[in-house]
Amino acid sequence: MSATGAVCACDARGREEYLENRGACSADGRNAAAFPCVLVVDDEHLNRYTLEKMLTGEGFGVLLAANGPEGRALAQRHRPDLILLDIMMPGESGLETLTKLKADHQTASTPVILLSALTDVETKVRGLDLGAVDYVTKPFEFREVLARIRNSLKLVAAYETVIAAQAERLNQVRDAQQAILIRPEDMPQAGFAVSYQPVLEAGGDFYDVIPAGDGHGYFVADISGHDLKASFATAGLKALVRQNSGPLYTPAETLVAINRVLGHVLPSGVFLTACYLTLNARRNRITYFSCGHPPGVLVPASGGEPRLLETPGDILGVFESVTLLPLSMAVEPGDRVYLYTDGLVEDPARGGLFEGMERLGTACGQARGLPLPQAVEHVRQVVCDGRAMCDDAVLLAVEA
Repeated sequence: MSATGAVCACDARGREEYLENRGACSADGRNAAAFPCVLVVDDEHLNRYTLEKMLTGEGFGVLLAANGPEGRALAQRHRPDLILLDIMMPGESGLETLTKLKADHQTASTPVILLSALTDVETKVRGLDLGAVDYVTKPFEFREVLARIRNSLKLVAAYETVIAAQAERLNQVRDAQQAILIRPEDMPQAGFAVSYQPVLEAGGDFYDVIPAGDGHGYFVADISGHDLKASFATAGLKALVRQNSGPLYTPAETLVAINRVLGHVLPSGVFLTACYLTLNARRNRITYFSCGHPPGVLVPASGGEPRLLETPGDILGVFESVTLLPLSMAVEPGDRVYLYTDGLVEDPARGGLFEGMERLGTACGQARGLPLPQAVEHVRQVVCDGRAMCDDAVLLAVEA
């Protein structure tokens, strides 16, 4: 330990030597499971020395700091398992240090036990409100300190186990959802490329590609909300689309049947927007339906401005019957249609939905000469522009 006692024990003795002799922290900054690491932040040299000797004697690694800023720097660098933090320190108080630790994403989850000579309840409660998990009153009895440290670390371990289990379940939901989403390589004859970005582990947006007579149908939908309820609903939606499409059904009949079923199964306030494009490859003709969904974008291969496919239609799952007006037109080989969900284009910081659609149209035009997969990626990058997504986003491109 340094003469002042204000330096981390790891630094004073040399990082490698400390790891070898004490096993305080792992080389990547996290702590070895067999040697939990405790950071002691206290302006009193005797307290630091006493706690270091006692804790190392119990098999803990120990980091030492004499004030809040030093403690925060060590916490950021070494990621201790727990912090013992004195409240009464000159300069930056322990409560100020605690506030800054909880505001830093690198240290926010590290449990903090307060050390306090104060006996007033208000200060202790304030510390707990700021995020401390426990407190010990000075002069402390080491057996109490040790018991509180062990209990806090056990609670953290139990919490992390629960989080890991939940993450695994969410990953299973994600994997199951990804498995039902068809990939371009599964249907190369369908001539499409797609980008699918859920904002959570699993998303509430959905797409499917269905054989339809002399061509294919392309279905893109957005279930309101992006929580797990919406994610679970997508599996049922795929079955619903497949059961009500094919040679026996027109596209309008498919959408009407979907609406009827959704009206019985969706919770109150939950609805579906969707668009359904069919491409007849033999006749070079598309038919497009919108159910309260943002309009698709048609990009002519021969040049010219991209065109919005705008046609009115009701959302699905709310009304007993829906009004749907098809848009039908001839297309040329190489013409492309881009279907998407509003999460791709909505960005309140950059003007909202309509401005996002303008950026989308421009990007689709710019990607005209690119191969379809690269075109989708170009459009996605231009429209998203590096921003963090706050909603699920599907972008599906179809080439005639």
